[in-house]
Amino acid sequence: METLEFQSEARQLLRLMIHSVYSNKDTFLRELVSNASDALDKLRLETFRDKDLVADTSDLHVAVEVDREARTLTVRDNGIGMTRDEVIGLIGTIAKSGTAEFLQKLKESKDAASQDLIGQFGIGFYSSFMVADKVTLVTRHPRAEGVRWESTGEGTYTIEDVADAPQGTSVTLHLKPADPEDHLADYTSTAKITEIVKRYADFITWPIRLAKEDGAEPTTINSRKALWARPASEVTEDEYAEFYRHVSHDWNKPLETIRMHGEGVFEYQALLFIPSQAPLDLFMRERKRGVQLYVKRVFIMDDCEELMPEYLRFVKGVVDAQDLSLNVSRELLQQDRQIQLVRRRLVKKVLSTVKGLMADKPESYETFWREFGGAVKEGLLSDPDNRDAILDIASFASTADAGKPTTLAAYVERMKDDQQHVYYMTGDSRATVENSPHLEALRAKGFEVLILTDPIDEMWVDAVPGYRGKTFQSIAKGQVDLETEEEKARAQERQKDFADFLEWMSTTLTDRVKEVRLSSRLTTSPACVVGDAHDLTPTLEKMYRAMGQELPPVKRILELNPDHALITGLHKAFADRGGEDASLVESAELVHGLALLAEGGDLPDPSRFVRLLAEHLERTL
Repeated sequence: METLEFQSEARQLLRLMIHSVYSNKDTFLRELVSNASDALDKLRLETFRDKDLVADTSDLHVAVEVDREARTLTVRDNGIGMTRDEVIGLIGTIAKSGTAEFLQKLKESKDAASQDLIGQFGIGFYSSFMVADKVTLVTRHPRAEGVRWESTGEGTYTIEDVADAPQGTSVTLHLKPADPEDHLADYTSTAKITEIVKRYADFITWPIRLAKEDGAEPTTINSRKALWARPASEVTEDEYAEFYRHVSHDWNKPLETIRMHGEGVFEYQALLFIPSQAPLDLFMRERKRGVQLYVKRVFIMDDCEELMPEYLRFVKGVVDAQDLSLNVSRELLQQDRQIQLVRRRLVKKVLSTVKGLMADKPESYETFWREFGGAVKEGLLSDPDNRDAILDIASFASTADAGKPTTLAAYVERMKDDQQHVYYMTGDSRATVENSPHLEALRAKGFEVLILTDPIDEMWVDAVPGYRGKTFQSIAKGQVDLETEEEKARAQERQKDFADFLEWMSTTLTDRVKEVRLSSRLTTSPACVVGDAHDLTPTLEKMYRAMGQELPPVKRILELNPDHALITGLHKAFADRGGEDASLVESAELVHGLALLAEGGDLPDPSRFVRLLAEHLERTL
């Protein structure tokens, strides 16, 4: 037996490993099982490459054994094993190269898990010392003698030759004394071991067998049913539905199943599901995304935010990578090119699948958009690279059909020949928009208007420049040019006639409005209020204030219908009596209040409005 010393930093490194890197002690078993699975893969590959290699490959597996009395846990495989030099070079010198620099970076980092450390072989193996005060490793390579390595994780380790060691590697953990206050960390419990294996290694190719405490035959505790690794022709719809329930905890059948296989420099497989019903927490801040990450069928993490953007958070499923740049604890992904590449491909595949539903399964598409459209539209703000693809699959309520939403492509096809804008209006509800005076002229002239009532609609319409060469135009903001040349000439004449009156109205209501002007968008209502092209809408103002953001009051524009009897009468009264008449001033206030109420807005002083209206009605009776 030979006793060797770790380098001087090893003890400190182990202490940091145990207390700073892993947030969940259960991960030690994941690391050991993952190493065992890798050893089995390597042996199978080596026997293909080297026909002279003498090794037993008839029953490759991982075995887990528990001894409650001795408080030991053993993970054993009959894979490739290691030579003495490999044990010393790979496991015995965990602190070999660059350790001092690594320790310094680890100390300086507030998030220890942010360091890219997984490339140093042995780091995962040493997570065993979180739960064990001594670790014994026995291993044999098919071409070498057996070796026993043992350490308490302090300053030294021992190594000796073992003549009768079986093929492969066994790691025996001499568990720390039981913590009576932490019954969940009882690693001598077969139920606990089974739960960890099923969580982290259920889909590993090789059988993982757990020895029974009563001496009965070991039982295989992992399902090995990685559907994404099987040919699509061999997987039934019932199997997909069962697996979807497993990853989503949703007892409904998925709306659509998506399979992907990436080859080349970076290989991965993905099995994704679009649910048929939105979860209750879809728009809650605490909700999680639904894509799980595996590496070589070993579970790494739930809710992998790096693989699926926020606006597709409802997508469930699995991504299994052959190799991935992980941090030391495998609990956070590094932001590298591979992850970004996979993410882009997954997003494009999901969006293209939804587009396929539009063409091939319209009922499924309608279900999808009804359940998830509000979330998907968030991508119009957060994902400019896929903005066109999102617009292609979006649907909106429209004045063209009271019961059926329309796509933008269908809207553009129905546009008038000389129409340059996609007209829309935002509001709290469809009824509010349809009853708005802003719609009157467009409805009279046969223009279709999109009715946008989701809160996110208030934001994306200003961020998206247009669709297929057509710009988005709010009918409640800026000028809406609907007039013919003849109508424009008539409007100019009216502008001259009303010039003094408009100036008086603007001065009278200067505390309430930015400007008073004649309208080209009204046919039956006396007045309406509109915003400048780049003003916030009243609804958006309320949203910002609800989030605690203080905004200066936004004055809007009051537009008057010169053909309405109320406006012509007020114009004539102004010409006859002048602008000093108190009754006319009150009438101007009432016109502005009526315009606010017509669009569902809030009056600045409701009690004053009611009093003025009552007094004016009283004088007319």
